[in-house]
Amino acid sequence: MDYEVQRCTRHCAASGREFQEGEEFYSVLVAEGASVRRYDYAVDAWSGPPEKSLGYWKSRMPTREAQANKPKLAPGEVMLQLFAEWEAAPDKQDLRYVLALLMVRRRILRLEETLTDEPEGEVLVLYSPRDENLYRVPVVMPGEARIQEIQDELGNLLFASSS
Repeated sequence: MDYEVQRCTRHCAASGREFQEGEEFYSVLVAEGASVRRYDYAVDAWSGPPEKSLGYWKSRMPTREAQANKPKLAPGEVMLQLFAEWEAAPDKQDLRYVLALLMVRRRILRLEETLTDEPEGEVLVLYSPRDENLYRVPVVMPGEARIQEIQDELGNLLFASSS
């Protein structure tokens, strides 16, 4: 079951005070009916997780310096173009599958359905609101030896340091 969890509000749920750069805080997920809600608490307002919490964690507000040095992901159009180019490259199908999962997570593509009785095996049918196309992506799980190669290749192609 998937849940949409909101991002950090940058404010303490108990006091309403805004978190400062570098400040530690706690986040907790609480089941409220059929939905899950996130609450963020300053360290001094945290008394432990509520009774019906699903989970909690401790984080730190990013600093401007850390944000400025964070690698930037390529624009969606660039990822979509690369994804389309790899459709005709048989040696890049596992890479294309991983890129498709990244684009679904980034909401560049949307999973429409999963086909299981296809000649090529399991196939994801993905929709792109940007170009209004449907894409078929065979599920090609990379082997253990290939995982690091894919991570390195996607990192080199899709991320750029802002400094």
